Amino acid sequence: MDIGLGLPISNPARLVDWATRAESAGFDTLALLDRLAYNNPEPLVALSVLAGATSRIRLQTEVLLGPLRSTALLAKQVATLDRMSGGRFTLGIGVGGREDDHAAAGTPLDQRGRLLDAQLTDLRAIWRGEPYPAARPGTGIGPRPCAPGGPQILIGAFAPAALRRVASHGDGFLCAAPLQWAGGLVQTVREQWTAAGRSGRPRLVCQVNAATGPAVDQARRAIADYYAFTGHTNWGEPLTDPAEIANTVAAYREFGADELVLYCYGDDVAQVEALASAALH
Repeated sequence: MDIGLGLPISNPARLVDWATRAESAGFDTLALLDRLAYNNPEPLVALSVLAGATSRIRLQTEVLLGPLRSTALLAKQVATLDRMSGGRFTLGIGVGGREDDHAAAGTPLDQRGRLLDAQLTDLRAIWRGEPYPAARPGTGIGPRPCAPGGPQILIGAFAPAALRRVASHGDGFLCAAPLQWAGGLVQTVREQWTAAGRSGRPRLVCQVNAATGPAVDQARRAIADYYAFTGHTNWGEPLTDPAEIANTVAAYREFGADELVLYCYGDDVAQVEALASAALH
């Protein structure tokens, strides 16, 4: 099972240091979340900078809010990042559920699922080099990504309609649900994958929040602020004990996850080695 590191969002200037240390520590992936009406770095821009500062580690959005963006421009941005990183980029994508993000982008919240379905179809067509309908006849949108059809796509989902999107458009499932109730979601995704005639099985990427030592208090405050819109207290409470982190990694490995991403909302870069010690050794 691969282990990724979800990057903190409070101090973008420190992310290059996080990235280089994460690569040296042995993490497999750097991941960034996406919001619009929030004080976070834009993930495609940030990951492009980190691509230039690293050479091995993969780069992943978890999840990019697709309907907030122009499809043609998104296709170009993703293909550019994919090419310039040597094929190290994975597009985790979803609809987003926060009203303020969609209001800021001018996209209708109640149409976000339809918008994403159409967008995913168009992204694949653009990456295959097919002409884009709104462009000049015979004109495609480049550059072409490293792999035919574009980079790997992970679908972040909870609702039934969103889960079906994994089989129809994705290469894998990005599951942010806690382990105790992730099983039903994963089973549904795999059943729909088989019913759609897809070969193999979808890649399964899971997420947990984690922080240790002096970074715990800052991480808890940042998580509480990020999830305040839910109205739930202790939502996203991080794992804080190294032994608990190690046991959780083992539990996700037993569960069958292909990758587990540890998100640390505290920006102390010493967390990189602390989490590596708990999760990788």
